[in-house]
Amino acid sequence: MLSVIVADDEKLARRRLVRLIEETGDAEVVAACAGGREAVAQTIELQPQLLFLDVQMPDLDGFGVLGELAGKASPATVFVTAFDQYAVKAFEVHAVDYLLKPFDTARFRDAFNRAKDRATSRGRGNEDERMRALLAEYVATSQQTTKQYLDRVAVRDDGVLKVVRIPDVDWLETDGNYIRLHVGASNHLLRATAASIEPQLDPRSFIRVHRRYIVNVDRIVEVQPWFAGDAVLVLRNGAKLRVSRTYRERLHSRLGACADAPEIATP
Repeated sequence: MLSVIVADDEKLARRRLVRLIEETGDAEVVAACAGGREAVAQTIELQPQLLFLDVQMPDLDGFGVLGELAGKASPATVFVTAFDQYAVKAFEVHAVDYLLKPFDTARFRDAFNRAKDRATSRGRGNEDERMRALLAEYVATSQQTTKQYLDRVAVRDDGVLKVVRIPDVDWLETDGNYIRLHVGASNHLLRATAASIEPQLDPRSFIRVHRRYIVNVDRIVEVQPWFAGDAVLVLRNGAKLRVSRTYRERLHSRLGACADAPEIATP
């Protein structure tokens, strides 16, 4: 039996990983950690063969965990990420396994089997070299550039130029060649397309739930099942938005729920 540690700050996502790992029959989860620093301590103490490591954690991210573990522990690592596209690209270049949320059971099994092969392989030296290369590249890149997301926009209202703070926006809605910004009881038209503005929004704060809607995650209070795999999203102000089947699993994962769990309520 392989020993495994899971590190993910989202409780439901963490529980799902533990269940999927134990269902393989080939591994035992020796610790399930809710943060990066806990993961470091447990990994050094328990020396697991596998580590399923979330990239985005509030106290210490996945790359910080790797930095702390350097020279102290070297488990075969499977990274888990919801939206860090740089990380995905780096993992592919350096042949490091990763799970991009939301992932299904088949994708998990592929990653698990590759990690298992690497953990039991005699060629771990090459794997450790790739891991160090990935860490060095990430640190160098993050020191050089930090992506700046849109924090405010100017809109015209009856000839007056108004400034709208992006964190104040409840949701964005496509409206022809415009985007309608819903802010509390008011709304404003911005001449832009969803394709142009979505990459400028911080993915930690906003998520697309429909081809027409991009929602502020902090405003979500409930997800209700609907017809044909769709759902209805309820916001703090009582607004209800349709969630299309295409984006539903991604939304569940972002809220910390798993794709095969019962319907979820509050995040």
